[in-house]
Amino acid sequence: MKMNGAQMVLACLEAEGVEVVFGYPGGAVLTLYDEIFKKGLPHILTRHEQGAAHAADGYARASGKTGVVIATSGPGATNLVTGLATAYMDSIPLVAITGQVARPAIGTDAFQEADITGITLPITKHNYLLTELRELPRIFKEAFYIAGTGRKGPVLIDLPKDLQAEAGDFLYPKKVEMPTYRPTYEGHSGQINKAAAAIHKAKKPLLYSGGGVISSGAHTELLEFSRCVRIPVTTTLTGLGSIPHTYDYYLGMPGMHGTFAANHALNAADLIIAVGARFDDRVTSRLDSFAVGAQVIHIDIDPAEIGKNVAAAIPIVGDVKMVLQELIKILKPGDTEAWCEQVKAWKKERPIRFAQSADAPLKPQYVISELYRLAGGDTIITTDVGQHQMWAAQYYALDKPRTFISSGGLGTMGFGFPAAIGAQMAFPKRTVICVSGDGSFQMNLQELATASCHKLPVKVAIINNQYLGMVRQWQEFFYGGRYSQTCLAGSPDFVKLAEAYGVLGLRASTAADVQAVIETALRTSGPVVMDFQVDPQENVLPMVAPNTPIVEMIGGDAL
Repeated sequence: MKMNGAQMVLACLEAEGVEVVFGYPGGAVLTLYDEIFKKGLPHILTRHEQGAAHAADGYARASGKTGVVIATSGPGATNLVTGLATAYMDSIPLVAITGQVARPAIGTDAFQEADITGITLPITKHNYLLTELRELPRIFKEAFYIAGTGRKGPVLIDLPKDLQAEAGDFLYPKKVEMPTYRPTYEGHSGQINKAAAAIHKAKKPLLYSGGGVISSGAHTELLEFSRCVRIPVTTTLTGLGSIPHTYDYYLGMPGMHGTFAANHALNAADLIIAVGARFDDRVTSRLDSFAVGAQVIHIDIDPAEIGKNVAAAIPIVGDVKMVLQELIKILKPGDTEAWCEQVKAWKKERPIRFAQSADAPLKPQYVISELYRLAGGDTIITTDVGQHQMWAAQYYALDKPRTFISSGGLGTMGFGFPAAIGAQMAFPKRTVICVSGDGSFQMNLQELATASCHKLPVKVAIINNQYLGMVRQWQEFFYGGRYSQTCLAGSPDFVKLAEAYGVLGLRASTAADVQAVIETALRTSGPVVMDFQVDPQENVLPMVAPNTPIVEMIGGDAL
């Protein structure tokens, strides 16, 4: 079949089952956008390319499918960098299509030329510069395969302007032939047997679950595993939702802002079963004092992660869902009764909690708790990065995977709102709430136009403390209260700002206001911005200071 390059791109997307793309047009992708117009491909025009990348990311995290983002050459492509790095750090499947100057002009510093493949080499799983039209179908097939298999991640395809208009024969490959890329899915049976024996022998085992559990769809197996041998569970930030927060043996999130129970369990365990987690420094803090008495079983699809930060006595390379299924078949319960009672006691004696009185300044924890009470567990929560992110992780109870969407590894402010737009596109009928801060929200607030134009019912809850709150907290604790450049005085009136975009704006400044504001937002059919004016001095506790053992928790014993 004869097609031009732009038509081929759309045929490839159709073959891959792409339902929607996010993007921003420009000169180097005009031919592609002309075909999008002719074909009627659902497309969400964001107001910034970074917003498009985060929206595609949010779509992927909520749906489990590969997100697609399109940008033009030069600044359009470079504006995707933060979004690609965010997806790369959290192993999220994206395909980014960027326009490029015509092939004869490449390397001449032509107008809006940028070496985007070179720029994004460290932050993509793979990338391509298309130079031959005949290669286009194969490259698109490979790109989607690479993005969505193994340890998932973003793939970029750079598409020269002249190639989009060139005509040629189109035949989409039925399968991918990549001898140098063959992810391991099945765990080694010998290692699985060793792991089962170690689990049976352990007196104080602990499951440490990460984002890989959600990526592989292994949440059911994780819960069955824990119940089968009575092992407590702790989950990383990106693993939240992989185990129900109401589960008796769920200990909460570990690490810098983790629970007393989770951190002390990691410290006291004699066996840690790491499942799709990478022992990030925000969890481990000082490595020389982290879980020093524990043997480690590390299950991960990426062999590069095993032993990178914490030595693994029993490494198992494979898809965590498949490995857990094999383990469950041969597991035998051990003697963990005393251990389970101990961690349940820690959980009961040292919960994370707060106090909100009627006449006190509004507490951000109260806002999050009320959001959960009124919106429920089926709601998809996205967050930006900062104090509000940690309060959401601590106080919004989750019982389903893919309901907590947050930038973990890169810690990207400005991620939450466009990610919520993507999640809402994936699930138009579900409630999507973005919990943001007054600092983070201003980084991509232009996407209010996107939500307004498409009538997307995304609800934004701004935890407005008039500071870059997490930075201010560090300055309070570790820099003698010298609040250098963290006050956000001069921020806009968010209610008026929302109204300027044709969006309903609501405000709550006392505890008595909160319920009515949330209820009004939830019954409003379109997008809503809720401005919660909270106590600017409130800190996220507990907290582990940098380079200290995770059991030395500021505020941990006082809770």
